[in-house]
Order: sequence, then C-alpha cells, then structure tokens
Amino acid sequence: MPGGVLANTHEDSIRPIQEQWAEIKYRLPEKQQAERYHALAEQARQLVATQPGNAEAMIWQGIALSSEAGAKGGLGALSIAKAAKQQLETAIKFDDKALNGSAYTSLGTLYYKVPGWPIGFGDKARAEELLKKALAINPTGIDPNYFYADYLAERDRHAEALRHLEIALKAPLRPGRELADAGRRQEILVLIARVRKEME
Repeated sequence: MPGGVLANTHEDSIRPIQEQWAEIKYRLPEKQQAERYHALAEQARQLVATQPGNAEAMIWQGIALSSEAGAKGGLGALSIAKAAKQQLETAIKFDDKALNGSAYTSLGTLYYKVPGWPIGFGDKARAEELLKKALAINPTGIDPNYFYADYLAERDRHAEALRHLEIALKAPLRPGRELADAGRRQEILVLIARVRKEME
C-alpha cells in the first residue's frame, strides 16, 4: 500500500533526528545542549522543506526548538518557544495522531513551561487540555504520562501525578528509542521520589 510505504519513508527520515535528540539530551553536558538543539532544529526544518506533508518531521522540528528554548532559558528563549509552538500547531493540522499524538504532548508541555501573559503564551488550563488529548491517543505511552505527571506535580496534584508516573514506568519500550526510553525512565524515578517526598 502506498500509504504504508510513505509512512515507512517518513519514519526512516526522522530516525537520525530522534537518535541525535536523545544523544544531546541524555549524554551531553547542559551548557553544550542549546547549540546542538539549534542545529538539530535546522536539520528537521530542511527535512520539512523537502517533505512538506511530513507531520513527523514537523513534530521533531518543534521538539528540537522547544528543547533549545528549555536549554537556553531566560527571555531570549521565548521567540524559540513561539517558533516551536507554531511548528507543533502546524503538525497537528496535518496529522494530529502522528508519532502517537506527540505534537499534543510537546505543545501541552510548552504551555505549562512558558510564562503566562504578558510575558509569554503560557496557559495552565490549555496545557492540561492538550496533555489529555495526547493521553487519549496514547494512554500507555511513556512521554504523555511523564509530562502530564510533571504538570500535575507542579500543580500539587500529587496522587494523580504518581498514578501517571506508574503508568509511564510500565510503558512498552519503543524499538530504536532505547537511549530516550532509558533517559526518560531515570527522569520518572527522580520525579516519583520528589512527589513522594512532597506528599510526606
């Protein structure tokens, strides 16, 4: 089936980007990350330019940009976060279920990490709405459960956060994403410890 072939081609084209992202996030010192994410976002942008309908590439461009914004921090990161938001919103218009709804996870995360009005576009209610959409598409996924739990922990909704962290910990492993899964599991364990401490 042509559709299946196209999906495989898209998967192959984004694999190097996925692998590089995990390398940057989990193996590089923090001070080197922003620059590398910037280069990765550019690589994804070029892929989007050559494959205009590739929602997966758009999502990875958005993820690389939001990771760059997070690594850079401060007010200078806001324009990068806005570019990430735009890219993820475009990906949702093309295919909101691409990469198991990852665009909703990343967009929801941006909405609760970015400051609110008048500085940025942050919006906690919108964040929850988007993160729940991601969970509706991928209820057992490691990322949607982890980021929703992180959001809940920030809102002092500890019992709910723990429930989603436990689901995230049991999430099925993703072929080819071993480093990303191992790194995320470490983050889950750290967050579980923090949430339990706050509940004492």
